[in-house]
Amino acid sequence: MTADFLALAGGIGLFLLGMQVMTDGLRHLANRQMRAILARFTTSPLTGTLTGAVTTAVILSSSATMVTVIGFVGAGLMTFPQALGVIYGANIGTTMTAWIVALVGLKLKLGAVALPLLLAAVLARTVLGGAWARAALALAGFSLIFIGLDMMQEAARGFESLLTADRLPADTLAGRLWLVAAGAVITIVIQSSSAGVSAALVLVASGAMGLEQAAAMVIGMNVGTTFTALLAALGGSRDMYRTATAHLTYNLVTATATFALLGWIVRLVDGFSGGDPATALVLFHTVFNVLGAAIMLPLTPGFARLIERLIPGTDTSLTRALDPALLGDPAAALDAAQAGADAIAQSLFATLGRALSPEGADMRPSRSVLAVEPALDEMRDYLAGISVAPDQPHLTNRYSALLHQVDHLGRLAARLMRDDRLPALHRDPMMRRPAMALGAAARRAAFSANAISAEQLDRLTGLIAGRTGRLRRSALLREHVGLVSVPGVFELTDAMRWLQRTAHNVTRVLHYREIADHSEPPKPLAERLQTDDDGASREDAPTP
Repeated sequence: MTADFLALAGGIGLFLLGMQVMTDGLRHLANRQMRAILARFTTSPLTGTLTGAVTTAVILSSSATMVTVIGFVGAGLMTFPQALGVIYGANIGTTMTAWIVALVGLKLKLGAVALPLLLAAVLARTVLGGAWARAALALAGFSLIFIGLDMMQEAARGFESLLTADRLPADTLAGRLWLVAAGAVITIVIQSSSAGVSAALVLVASGAMGLEQAAAMVIGMNVGTTFTALLAALGGSRDMYRTATAHLTYNLVTATATFALLGWIVRLVDGFSGGDPATALVLFHTVFNVLGAAIMLPLTPGFARLIERLIPGTDTSLTRALDPALLGDPAAALDAAQAGADAIAQSLFATLGRALSPEGADMRPSRSVLAVEPALDEMRDYLAGISVAPDQPHLTNRYSALLHQVDHLGRLAARLMRDDRLPALHRDPMMRRPAMALGAAARRAAFSANAISAEQLDRLTGLIAGRTGRLRRSALLREHVGLVSVPGVFELTDAMRWLQRTAHNVTRVLHYREIADHSEPPKPLAERLQTDDDGASREDAPTP
């Protein structure tokens, strides 16, 4: 019996390792596509449910989908109400693993075939690189799943005499509740509901556990899988807490309703399964997740309001998206960093827009900038904590673009600290017009990152450069004929230089924001880093 127990534990361990390896491989293969789909097709609870189901079925991990969604919510790429549909769909999509185990693993006994497949996958992973290496990694994980499944099946035969009806909890309310709790604890410990459900499938298929008892454990496993999402939300924004809480609440509600109808649902699925207990258990798992989603879909607006009442308030911090828990996933961390950079940029653009507005100009923008500087420091620290693999050029491109954005945001903040440059811009009639044009552009950019393009700002920067060149010569002529004092000339030329460089920094922020949106670098990274787009002049360094 000890050997059987060790074999069962080893089989579960191999299965769990295979799930983790395969999920990592699939996530890297489908990461860009998955994130694009989740961000684009979650406009309603129904589309969110379908998207969540398909995404989870592809990567075979509801936990991975939920961590990604929580990261999206934290980064501001998805609202909390949008995330609810994905929660429903992730619960449906996670049943795909159980279907694979029940229809393929338990019936075809692929453990022997998986051994040479594992060797081939590991060799391919060693020799190949890039996407092929990640595909080989996913294949290795797939092989480990079936090797572990075979070990579990062999070990389960030794438990037939141990897990008898008199040894298992009685089929009473208390007994079923005990099994639900056991299922939740198992999933929390092994951090995979798929592995837990698969172990239950093996036990029910071998006759060591009854169908209703296994179904009760599966209900608990559905609740236990929310633990990963709760961990992902720790230290995050308020909406991230709301998303994780909604996931837990939804799973508790569906689990309670299913538990109340357990006997009726089990008899229903048993009739459709043709007497195959493993198929009946997978049907049960699927039916209660689909019914839960169908019931909750029309109630989503009210459900969202309920969670918002439970966790009230708003988070107005510029760096609320910078969740340290996302640093383990570079793509999610870059999403969060971009959201933080956008918030800082909008704040600085709004400050610049007020400083260069025709009426009611804010002549002391430094007061607003002082509140932004801690956010810039936090952003720099967060970017330093992101580690991007060199074989992922699209992430390297985004990371580089973010570094440039934050650099120019720091330069822009330093410019705005110079309150003394503004009076001359407002007072001189020849400089007022280009200054007001930049202010108007900054206010548009503060409204939305896409309200004005880098190309438009670049044209405005060129016009300002041409205008300030002419005005600089004009100021010298005015001093020569006595129309302006020497200190006045210096004040004017300093203000002109400030205006030109401020326009340049705003343009560069928007330019690198657009680069970050590209899936592939517009030109090789090494070439772009060699481009001295900031003028490389001593004068362009941030003003203290």
